Amino acid sequence: MKRFKQIDTHPEIARGHSVRMASVDALASELETNGLVVLPSLLSTDQLREMQEAFAARLRHLRWNNFDGYQRNEIYRHMVEDVLLLGQGFVDLAVHPLVKQILSRYLGQSYQLTEAKGWKSLPTKRDFHGWHGDMWYEQKDDTPIHREIKLAMYLTDVRSGAFNFIKGTHQKQHPHSLKRDEVNALPLSDLIELQGQAGTVFLFDTSIVHRQGNPMLDPRQAIFYSYHDPGVRLQQEDIDYYRYHPILLNAAFLGNLSEEDQRVLGFGDKRNFQPAFVREDQPSLIYRLYSASLGAQVRLLNLKERLKARLNR
Repeated sequence: MKRFKQIDTHPEIARGHSVRMASVDALASELETNGLVVLPSLLSTDQLREMQEAFAARLRHLRWNNFDGYQRNEIYRHMVEDVLLLGQGFVDLAVHPLVKQILSRYLGQSYQLTEAKGWKSLPTKRDFHGWHGDMWYEQKDDTPIHREIKLAMYLTDVRSGAFNFIKGTHQKQHPHSLKRDEVNALPLSDLIELQGQAGTVFLFDTSIVHRQGNPMLDPRQAIFYSYHDPGVRLQQEDIDYYRYHPILLNAAFLGNLSEEDQRVLGFGDKRNFQPAFVREDQPSLIYRLYSASLGAQVRLLNLKERLKARLNR
């Protein structure tokens, strides 16, 4: 039976008071036990509004040439990469003191923020993002189940297509996409659907069995930050894609970073940097047609400018 997660606002934290150690311990304990924990309100109303506006601006256009925008490599989602470039709130959230304290308890002291992106999920009744754990590290017979945490934040109210997870399924097996017999064996009595208002923030172990719920009746916007030890060997697919490239940052948002913040954001860490990286797969035919049309447009503009200059002599 599907259950709905009740959001505990923890008002003593949400109102900006100092975080009590007991509160941090309780939240970290819930994450350890259930594989997911909902956090109190971490950002102000103004910060949330600025983040929503900045994210929505990237969703206006498909990214192309000198147009900033979203990427589209799935039919039901638009992806916005490197969201820490967009606004101060995205950086503040990534290194929020409460987030860092919980992560330190769960991941130790070697973790970094390794990815920061978001999606606009489009309305659909299809279960296109089925039950899985997030695969990110190289899996061999003697490989331990490495810990990774994602921070998720809803930028819109989510009443359908919410994050679904099976409580307590984290750290049981290497993360992978579940096969039909595995799905049929899931303890659905522990299924929780995490509905919430814009600004809802939660942390989850990415090895937990989870999915995007369906049907998705309204568009959903959300961001996801990945935290893990960057010294862990990545799976080859992500190396080839250069998925976990060093975090891209906007200098305008970095004025008040502590030394710990800089460590979390990976300042000076070149372990996963690939010099002169070029993706091996070839651009699609549509991409080549767009590029050719842009070249023709630029040449036509140049011709018009030359003709105009001659007429003005």
